[in-house]
Amino acid sequence: MQKNKDSQCNSHILPITDTLDVLSGKWKITIIASLFTSKKRFTELQKEVSKITPRMLSKELRELETNQLVIRTVYNTIPASVEYELSVYGKTLGKVLDALRDWGIAHRKKMIGKR
Repeated sequence: MQKNKDSQCNSHILPITDTLDVLSGKWKITIIASLFTSKKRFTELQKEVSKITPRMLSKELRELETNQLVIRTVYNTIPASVEYELSVYGKTLGKVLDALRDWGIAHRKKMIGKR
């Protein structure tokens, strides 16, 4: 019986672990949330995701692109301009972001209410 219970636990935990691996770090979820509203240029993202360094933003965007959550489009202008947007696949995180926002609102009320 223990083996079956372990298997059930693993089948529950593994997908959560996979999700956290893709969205890990301080900035990825915030970047995704910013891109939910519209396409953005690098500098626009940097302003919206306050306190992120250009190097870290670049790294996080590359990882999100690797995981097919973000699309990077380079325009043939002088100087070249680049826009980032959520892919269709990236937009599937909408319910996850909504749940995180709702939990955060409730948590903030609970913590502030205790003081």
